[in-house]
Amino acid sequence: MDRALFLAMSGAKQDMYGMQVAANNLANVNTTGFRADLQQARSMQAYGEGLPTRVFAMTERPGNNFEQGSVKMTGRAMDVAVEGNGWLAVQDASGQEAYTRAGHLKIDEMGMLQNSNGQLILGDADAPIFVPLPINKIEIQKDGSVSILPQGAPPEAMVIINRIKLVNPDNNELYKDVDGLFKPTTPNPQGLEADAGVTLLSGALEGSNVNAVGEMVSMIDLQRHFEMQVKLMKTAEDMDKASSSLMRIG
Repeated sequence: MDRALFLAMSGAKQDMYGMQVAANNLANVNTTGFRADLQQARSMQAYGEGLPTRVFAMTERPGNNFEQGSVKMTGRAMDVAVEGNGWLAVQDASGQEAYTRAGHLKIDEMGMLQNSNGQLILGDADAPIFVPLPINKIEIQKDGSVSILPQGAPPEAMVIINRIKLVNPDNNELYKDVDGLFKPTTPNPQGLEADAGVTLLSGALEGSNVNAVGEMVSMIDLQRHFEMQVKLMKTAEDMDKASSSLMRIG
C-alpha cells in the first residue's frame, strides 16, 4: 500500500514542478529573446536501507528550446536582433561574461551601453562598451559595429567607437542560469571567442519562442495528472482503512 502512496505523492510533487516550468514560460511569452524551458518526467529507483522496492517520479529540465523567435521590426536604432544562430555577450551581476538574445539596447547616464535588463553589453577586449556623451545619433551595423555622431559634428562625421561581441557556441554547451542568461557548461573565465560570422538586424527585436497554446495545453494536462495523483493517494488511504478494519474484525 505504501508503494502506491509513495509513487502518487512523488508524482503529484513533480507535476507541481512541471506546472511551474510551464507557468514561467507563459509569463515570458512577451519577453524579448526569451528561450522556453523544457521539462520531462521519468521514474527513478529509490535506494536506501533494505531492498530497492520503491520507485518515485522526478521532473527534469533537460534544456531549452533554441528555436528562433519571431522578429518584429521596430525602426528604433538601438534595437537589434541576432540573425540565425548566435548570441550577444553581456556582463552578468557577478562581472562574468554571459549571453543573451535580448537586443533592446539603451545608454545609461554614465554612457554605458546596456540592454533593457541593465546588463552591460561587451565589445572589443571583452570590456563593456562606453559611449562618449553627448551624441546626436547612434547606429549599430550588421557586424555589430557601434557608430556615433558627436553632438555638434557634421552628418558625415560618424565614427566607429566599438563593436558588440557576438559569439556562436554549440547550444549543447550552454545552460540557462537563474538570472535568465546563458553561460557555458564548462566555466571559461576568458569567455568565448567572438565569431565574425554572426550578424545583427538593426531596428528589430526577436520575440520569445514560447508557444503559448502549447504551454496552456501542457498546464491543463499537468493539472489533470495532478488531480489523478491526489485521487490515487485517497484510494490508497481508503484501502489502508479497509485493511485495518478487516484486521480488527479478525
